[in-house]
Amino acid sequence: MSAAKRTIAQEVLIDLYRRLEGLPARCAERRDLVQQAAQLYGVSESTLYRYLRTLYQPKPVRRSDLGKSRVIPSAQMERYCEIIAALKIRTMNKNGRHISTVGAIRLLETSGIESDYGFIKLAPGQLNKATVNRYLLQWHFTPKTVLKDSPAVRFQAQHSNECWQFDLSPSDLKHLQEPVWYDKQKGRPILMLYSVVDDRSGVCYQEYRCVYGEDAASALLFLFNAMSAKADPEFPFRGMPDAIYLDNGPIAKSRVFRNVMAYLGIEVKIHEPASKAKRRKAARSKGKVERAFRTVKECHEVLYHLREPKNEAEANQRLLEYLKQYNDHQ
Repeated sequence: MSAAKRTIAQEVLIDLYRRLEGLPARCAERRDLVQQAAQLYGVSESTLYRYLRTLYQPKPVRRSDLGKSRVIPSAQMERYCEIIAALKIRTMNKNGRHISTVGAIRLLETSGIESDYGFIKLAPGQLNKATVNRYLLQWHFTPKTVLKDSPAVRFQAQHSNECWQFDLSPSDLKHLQEPVWYDKQKGRPILMLYSVVDDRSGVCYQEYRCVYGEDAASALLFLFNAMSAKADPEFPFRGMPDAIYLDNGPIAKSRVFRNVMAYLGIEVKIHEPASKAKRRKAARSKGKVERAFRTVKECHEVLYHLREPKNEAEANQRLLEYLKQYNDHQ
């Protein structure tokens, strides 16, 4: 602040401003007041007018160089923060634990890091934890912002029976009152809903099966029924696909299942598993078969509360009648 500016008190400027506010813009009395005040405090008229213009202007509450490093150039600080963020991601385990900011700074100071920018080694005390953490948040170099899922690649078969999506889900009915077969040593079997959906047309075929788990024999029997000609000639699902898309569960890992599919000339495609770096989630492209499960459970199985099927054959018969209506809308 200059010496000339310190000679005019804030109260004097406020009083002069209020007196000038009551006078017209081009008034001789207004000019006389400004000249008298300028002569009294030893400043020019233009300087006094400048003080009056800035009298009620809001002043910033933060520094003009907010967010910029004053000790290290911004480009160099950004490079260091990028390296520290890369160290955090590189040392992250499956539980999300990684090297701390203090540990990364100590590593850069003691042994240095070989990076794309060359060999980086810092002098002791050049960086501190609070400054680095603030810039990591400001420049979005945290693991939550850096580690994003890779974009999902959507696909769709060009022709019918080119690809089937296959999956199974526990039925909301859970079990039947009179299961077809029953092993007292294993307990009551679970009623599973097996489903295949044509990737191109969206036509669906499903069956109920009482099983104790995901076994290859039940899956092969279901696929045989799906590929075979149906008793109802109007049911729009038959033929053999070129490929079957399913998750990497016990069925896909079964050697018997893969041998049968290879003998039939059907390619087995599995969902991509989740990556260790958590950049890709598992089973991201099976929405069509999951949509069929949801529709059957919400629109068909809720009616079982009114009249529950007695056995597996009756449940499959009622399900087949519903699927005829479902496929007509596809």
